[in-house]
Amino acid sequence: MEVNPSFNPFINDDFLLETESAKLLYHNYAKELPIIDYHSHLSPKAISENKIFNSISSLWLSEDHYKWRALRTLGVDEKYITGKATNQDKFTQFASMVPFMVRNPLYHWTHLELQRYFDISELLSEKSANRIYYQTNKMVNSSSFSTLSLLEKMKVERICSTDDPLDSLEHHINHSTSGSSIYMNPTFRPDKSILINAPNYNEYIDALEISVSFKINSFDDLCEALQKRIDFFHKQGCRISDHGLEYIPFQSATLSEIKKIYIKKRKGANLESKEIEKFQTAILIFLCKQYHKLGWVQQFHLGAMRNNNSRMLKKLGPDSGWDSIGHYPIAFSLSRFLDSLDQKDRLSKTVLYNINPADNEMMATMIGNFNDGSSKGKIQWGSGWWFMDQIDGMTNQINTLSNMGMISCFIGMLTDSRSFLSFPRHEYFRRLICNLFGNDMENGRLPNDLPWIGKIISDISYYNSKNYFDFS
Repeated sequence: MEVNPSFNPFINDDFLLETESAKLLYHNYAKELPIIDYHSHLSPKAISENKIFNSISSLWLSEDHYKWRALRTLGVDEKYITGKATNQDKFTQFASMVPFMVRNPLYHWTHLELQRYFDISELLSEKSANRIYYQTNKMVNSSSFSTLSLLEKMKVERICSTDDPLDSLEHHINHSTSGSSIYMNPTFRPDKSILINAPNYNEYIDALEISVSFKINSFDDLCEALQKRIDFFHKQGCRISDHGLEYIPFQSATLSEIKKIYIKKRKGANLESKEIEKFQTAILIFLCKQYHKLGWVQQFHLGAMRNNNSRMLKKLGPDSGWDSIGHYPIAFSLSRFLDSLDQKDRLSKTVLYNINPADNEMMATMIGNFNDGSSKGKIQWGSGWWFMDQIDGMTNQINTLSNMGMISCFIGMLTDSRSFLSFPRHEYFRRLICNLFGNDMENGRLPNDLPWIGKIISDISYYNSKNYFDFS
């Protein structure tokens, strides 16, 4: 039987919702709630300027390395991905490949995004490419598809960007006076000051000197410079830090040792692996103590193995689709690191993310070691991250947290995205968790108490994160 191409039968009102209870939970308790996207990589400049994109390709394809990886796997030439092909040719290539993405989350996300932003239910393919390209292009070039309009359409209440200490935060400052109903807060991401083994570390410190207007000749100077930037970020509404590390190191050292390691690096000498870990431990401990003083939440994204393809890294730069799941010894040093802060009650609210599913049970139990009753869900295991933000990854995270922690305290989903069309991922998550709870209700594993289970769903979808972060 031929399917009517104007209707997409599998993305309907009850997509992913397998039972009546799941449908009631989603439609009555999750669907209409606002979004707090507490970790994203959206451009603050694009938000501040309320940017209107010049084509569907620049809006939908130009910043999305999930799509780039898929296209490369399907044999598409780089000129149609990040190269100099026309916007229409790039879109046509993507559209032609979408049918081959079945069972990858991109297939669901692509059609959710077409529906939610453009009201297009047609399946994207080579046959529909031209029609959808021209239809969406007409819509994109209008004020109703500006960055703020797109965020408003998805009921986004707050965006937390990801920002280097060197950032002037001019776009956050401008946005704060714009009168927009959407809040944008910076997030302090000081990785480049921590990764002393990076080849361009000294160049980064030189740039930090310019930012703080004094020489950073010693480890003490570095701490003072970072403190100055933390204070500046705090004044501009920053209440969250973030760190993207392979693992959290923990190597004890004297202050004298740390000072010598820093000087050694500044002189251009190579460092031994233990020296690197000693320095990283010291600077992380310093930073986390400052976060605690200010009441910030700290995030740690652990386990990604980045920039594996050196040839393509040299050609296209980082964050262009050459990263994968790493396998690092995380548990022991993470425990010692958190304990070193907790010993003197200097452990902030903390969100831990793992990219390797082999670490799921460890993460779910690790957070319980430091939940001391001082606040609800003080230490969080973050939602399925990066390669894990798909049905199986999120289901495993939710089930493991339910079994070994308290799912009712969970602060829920985030986009972690550079795309302004990525917010249906929150819907995807909400549908999935409603389906899991709804199935449990109908299988007799949860009581048939819709108001109470609905409250838990609403909390996970929105209220827990709203109460967890202090943006006041």
